[in-house]
Amino acid sequence: MGTSTPMATRQRESSIISCCSTSSCDADDEGVRGTCEDASLCKRFAVSIGYWHDPYIEHFVRLSKERKAPEINRGYFARVHGVSQLIKAFLRKTECHCQIVNLGAGMDTTFWRLKDEDLLPSKYFEVDFPMIVTRKLHSIKCKPPLSSPILELHSEDTLQMDGHILDSKRYAVIGADLRDLSELEEKLKKCNMNTQLPTLLIAECVLVYMTPEQSANLLKWAANSFERAMFINYEQVNMGDRFGQIMIENLRRRQCDLAGVETCKSLESQKERLLSNGWETASAVDMMELYNRLPRAEVSRIESLEFLDEMELLEQLMRHYCLCWATKGGNELGLKEITY
Repeated sequence: MGTSTPMATRQRESSIISCCSTSSCDADDEGVRGTCEDASLCKRFAVSIGYWHDPYIEHFVRLSKERKAPEINRGYFARVHGVSQLIKAFLRKTECHCQIVNLGAGMDTTFWRLKDEDLLPSKYFEVDFPMIVTRKLHSIKCKPPLSSPILELHSEDTLQMDGHILDSKRYAVIGADLRDLSELEEKLKKCNMNTQLPTLLIAECVLVYMTPEQSANLLKWAANSFERAMFINYEQVNMGDRFGQIMIENLRRRQCDLAGVETCKSLESQKERLLSNGWETASAVDMMELYNRLPRAEVSRIESLEFLDEMELLEQLMRHYCLCWATKGGNELGLKEITY
């Protein structure tokens, strides 16, 4: 917190949290369900038993009374580790003179964790459905551990925030539908997105819920909007087999349709989608391959946290998710050299 203007900082901090009463902060948000809630609960549980360090997720989601299966926890560990490694590789290549746009960010805490590591980009943007953004902003307003880091980086006396948007100097949260690209671009530019900066876009289990045409349009928009860019996509793969069909049926039973599942046939189909929509390079690994590449010390540490008696189940699950990344331009930065 800047020591030169402590009073102004305290006033800004009080203004960001004054609208919340303790009772409303503690109240459950019944309106937000589905995959965002599931992912948040799973990450919260894995963090609680020591898979990775995240002191911020507890401010967004309560600890579930239901214990998550070991293979789920290891899967989330591999996901968080893999995405984080690619983000940090991009930040190193650009020396943090870049921006990150997290599409379908949900309750993600990457902004706060990067700040703690002194690895923040020039600006970090998050986009999600307005209903999810409303919930996230409510938590930020109510919880000083979330609001203070934003205010600390914000030089203005006022912080723009309403129900569906927060815009500060280094961090913005935007409520928008990713299928409406004109609205998305307009809102990002209103929050000072700079198309000249090297830009990393992240989508974790997002494209699969869009039709192939909608996800293709989003990927084309991203490739066409930035001269130097990287796209990270984490989602399902190998969905044509029996295990994949069971996954699809389970989600359908919960009124969750994988509208874009046809693009998730193979690692090749995942790469081809990126290459056919304006990206110059594309790579993909399934999560079992990624898990097998983890540092042995880390694997030993997480495998000692809880017993897993069915390695076959872990392998089946991990073979049905993948991490893909694509680049465009940025030869002088070495973006093409980024690999997991």
